[in-house]
This record gives sequence, structure tokens and C-alpha cells, in this order.
Amino acid sequence: MANISQPTTALPQVGTQTGTTGPLVIITILFFMWGLLTALNDVLIPHLKELYTLTYVQAMMVQFCFFGAYFIVSLPAGALIKRIGYQNGAVAGLVVAAAGCALFYPAANSGYALFLFGFFVLAAGITILQVAANPFVTVLGDARNASSRLTLTQAFNSLGTTVAPALGGILILSGSVLGVAEVAALPAVEQAAYRAAQAASVQGPYLVLAAALLVLAILFAVVRLPKIIHADDSLPMPGSAAKESALAHPHLLLGTIGIFLYVGAEVSIGSFLINFFGEPRIAGLNHADAAHYVSYYWGGAMIGRFIGFAVMRHISPGKALAFNAAASIVLIMVAVFGQGQAAMWAIIAVGLFNSIMFPTIFSMALFRLGKLTGQASGILCMAIVGGAIVPFAQGLMADTIGLQWSFVVPAACYAFILYYGARYARLYEAAA
Repeated sequence: MANISQPTTALPQVGTQTGTTGPLVIITILFFMWGLLTALNDVLIPHLKELYTLTYVQAMMVQFCFFGAYFIVSLPAGALIKRIGYQNGAVAGLVVAAAGCALFYPAANSGYALFLFGFFVLAAGITILQVAANPFVTVLGDARNASSRLTLTQAFNSLGTTVAPALGGILILSGSVLGVAEVAALPAVEQAAYRAAQAASVQGPYLVLAAALLVLAILFAVVRLPKIIHADDSLPMPGSAAKESALAHPHLLLGTIGIFLYVGAEVSIGSFLINFFGEPRIAGLNHADAAHYVSYYWGGAMIGRFIGFAVMRHISPGKALAFNAAASIVLIMVAVFGQGQAAMWAIIAVGLFNSIMFPTIFSMALFRLGKLTGQASGILCMAIVGGAIVPFAQGLMADTIGLQWSFVVPAACYAFILYYGARYARLYEAAA
């Protein structure tokens, strides 16, 4: 497989070159798998919080370790893919992710620390997949439709995130879950037995996921995919000179901040939904029932991406991004100041407007970077560390001023995304 930064004569174009459908289908399967694995965190966080009697900040260490891996592993992943190619890089990512899933089996008998390490290893594998797959999608067709095409594949990523909470609720949270006070009232021996049983409920599902990832790695290793390499020349954005450093391009620099804040906001909201729905003034749901409503949050993103795939062929990506960010801010404010069903469904509806944000910011940030695309993709994937930092910040707010008010943290993130979309709406149109 060719290196990410090697020169080529031309990029494949949708409608002018055959053979792009098959590779897109294969990459889409990968998007589905990492969506499934990522959204299962939203089920495990409240489960582990009750199991180990954690504060919100301590429970958010799950996302800190998971998304922290993106920051640590992204640049080494880019170097790995440069050496072994996209296809072999994806295979390596699948194997590493499978190892992370397998670590959950001993973690059930060892404690919270090994769970956190398992999350880190799992995310390291997904990071390698992200670095390989996202630019792969952007070059499998007409550059003008890159946002639309990446939005379509992200829709299947959202299918995975939609299925995951409901599936996790059935497989992990379906048993009888005791409250903190009820567990504390048990004799020490029964407490230990209860915690062991609750921890063991994670083992089976993650072993199945590890096996599925290994099978997918084998299939991906033997399938024939075209070589995807970038042209050596890069076309500057209007008003900019050609620059050798990727971060010297303002649209990439601000896009990196946008990815950091978007991923942080989306993950943070999902991480707190089960606990939020359990609040007496919101819905008073138990964890198992609340998990099904988390699927609606991620399902909204899935539906929105299918809509965005069609709509964004006719509307500027920047304008669509700004509109969705503004709508998200309004809905979060309803959730912060409201109560009952209005607050509950307002925060769920944010998922619909999250739909196009990641692929739109990602493709706008990579626009016309040419040979710098590989470097830029690694930088953008590093920015996914926002999923570690923002939930941690919201957890701190939840512990100090209350869970409902803590949602002002993701609202602030969307304010910057609104600015980014509005700033580059006309510039992106002119360049396209």
C-alpha cells in the first residue's frame, strides 16, 4: 500500500473512475464498528460509577483514557500508516482494538484501573483506524463532494452509536442494579460478590466484540483495495500562499480547535445522559431504561447524516455547520433551564444537529492541503482528545454546581463551532 504523502498523478473521481464503491463499503463497516465501540462507553460510565462508587470526575476518567489515546497515538499512527499504508494500517488498528476489548475480561476481576487501561488500548486501535479511514473517504471521489461523502459514511458510524446504548442496556445493565445506599447496607462479603457479578457482566459482550474485530481484520487483510495516495502539489485557500506546515493554514488551525470542541461536546453530552435522565426533575429513569433513550440521541445523529448527505450537495458546508451549532446551543439552554419531558427531549434532539459537524469540520479543515493531508489528518485526529478534556470539565462542573447546569460546558463549545462555520462559509464556497 502506498504511503500517505507519496506523489501521484491524479486522484480518483466519482463518476469518472470505477472501483470506488467497494472500498467505500468496506470503510463504512469500519465506521460502524468504531461507532459501536465508542458509544458503549455511555453505558459503561454509569455502570462503573455505581460499581466503584465514583464521583462524576472519577467516572469521566473513562473518557479521559479513551479519548486521551487519540492525542497520544494519532501522530505515531500517521507515521505507521506512512510506512505500511492505509490498508495494513487499518488491519493493525483492528488488531489493537481487539486486544483492548479482550482486556475487559481480566479487568472484571482486577478493578477500575485495568478497565481504564483497556479503554486506552481499545481507543489506540480506533485511532489508527481513524487516521487511515477518514482521508481515504475524502479522496474516493470528487473533492467537491468530500463533505457529503464523509457525511454518508459517518451516518453508518452513527448507526453503530445508535445500536450500542440499547444493546449495552440489554447485555450489561439489564440485571438488578442496587443504589449506593443499598450496596453500602450489604455485609462486606455480599458487597464483594455483588461488585464481582456486576463487573462480570461486561466480560461476555467485549469478548464477542474482540472476536468480531479479529474476523474483520482478517477479511480486511485479504480484500483488494486501490492504492490511495495524494498529489504532491497543494492548492492554497484563497488569500493564502502555499505553506509547508499544515498548521500554518488558518482553516486547518481553527478546524483543529473545532474538532476538539465538537468531539468534546458530543461525547460529554452522551456521557451524562443516563445520569441526567435519572434526575427526579427530568425523568427519574433507572439506568437500563435511560440507556434506550441514549440511543435516540445517537440515532438523531444518524438520521441527520443521511439528510445532510443530500442537503449538503446544495448548501455551503460552513452555513450548514453554523446553523446546526446555533440550534444545538438553543436546545441545550432548554435542557439547562427546563425540566421534565421538555428538557429531556431537548438534550436528545442535540444529536440530530450534531450529525454533520464532524465530517464537515474535518473535510473543511483538509480542503486543498494536498501533500499535507496526511499530516493534517493526524493533527485533526489528535484534536479528538477533546473527548477526554471536555467531559472531565463537565464532570467537575457537575460535582460543584449540579448536573443540569453543567451542560453549559458543551454549549460553550458549540459557540466556537458556530463562529468557525460562519467565518469560512463564503471562503469555502469561493474555493470550491
